[in-house]
Amino acid sequence: MKVIVVGAGVVGTMHAWQAVERGHEVVHIEREAEARGASLRNFGQIWVSGRAGGEELDTALRARELWEGIGARVPKLGFRAIGSLTPVRGELELAVAEAAVARGDAAARGYALLTPDEARAVNPALRGAFDAALWCERDAAVEPRTAQLALREALLASGRYTFLPDREVREVVGEHAVRDDRGEVHSGDAVVLCTGAWLSGLVREVAGEIPVRRVRLQMMQTDPLGEPLTTSVADADSFRYYPAYASEALDALNAGQAQDPTAAAHRMQLLMVQRLDGGLTIGDTHEYEHPFAFDTLEDLYEHLTRVVESLLGRPLPRVRRRWAGVYAQCTDTTRVVHRQQVRDGVWLVTGPGGRGMTCSPAIAETTANELGW
Repeated sequence: MKVIVVGAGVVGTMHAWQAVERGHEVVHIEREAEARGASLRNFGQIWVSGRAGGEELDTALRARELWEGIGARVPKLGFRAIGSLTPVRGELELAVAEAAVARGDAAARGYALLTPDEARAVNPALRGAFDAALWCERDAAVEPRTAQLALREALLASGRYTFLPDREVREVVGEHAVRDDRGEVHSGDAVVLCTGAWLSGLVREVAGEIPVRRVRLQMMQTDPLGEPLTTSVADADSFRYYPAYASEALDALNAGQAQDPTAAAHRMQLLMVQRLDGGLTIGDTHEYEHPFAFDTLEDLYEHLTRVVESLLGRPLPRVRRRWAGVYAQCTDTTRVVHRQQVRDGVWLVTGPGGRGMTCSPAIAETTANELGW
């Protein structure tokens, strides 16, 4: 079988990976010289802890298993089974963490509630004051800026993979075929469009208006911390954002403890991961209203800096980079992904939202299974 994959972000690359793993030939087309969208502009977190139960959690756990296996074969992914800590302060935040640990699926997520001393034994860099910390053993990380390059290098070694950059697919022609902006037609037994947040042009032509929206976020990266940050770190605002924490305790937190005004206005939470070079990737924000702003806002970064410094108990290293990114999210956020057959032999896969890096291996596996690869 020959599979045409359009889009070289992490979702597209994982579809190529699944096809090659199953013995098929892949032609992989990317409109840029390299993928430049949400697949690079994220934390690199394999984030199980906050996922909703049911399909979303099952997908995340399966993806976590697949990531670990791929990471063992492709060391340049930088896969690390580091877990995460969410420090909490005060009775209301603590109650949400206690409710999470009491969930029926807490063991699957690897939840545990740690004392401050226990948390610092896991992550000594957390020298700030807090009352407890929610530990999630199943969370992990990869290097987002280089993951696709590492995967592509492994795919090329198979001898069944061709990468075609700098080609924008303009139309679907006939069955199982697409034409790029150089006029070349690429035919196969199946075509998978993994176009990420690019929802206009070709996607609108073949699928019409789909139940997927674009979301913008702001993030930053620092100089090396100078010591290991041995886990991912979140703050209690993540309880308000991730569906796994829904509970009466969360309702009480929302009613009784207002978010910082900047955090509330920009739907913020802290997520933080250390890169292999020692720097920290820090974010994030959520903007849903179009048209998106073209600039980044400094007060958001100031808020994140204050939160990080309160947890580390030390000044943040110099900020090296700031950026904004846009990803595609199903408007029904309970859906893991939007998967649609748009022509005979042609499928569109988009909209995993902030779950793309986490769930992409399992999303691609499901596509391959459903298409009978």
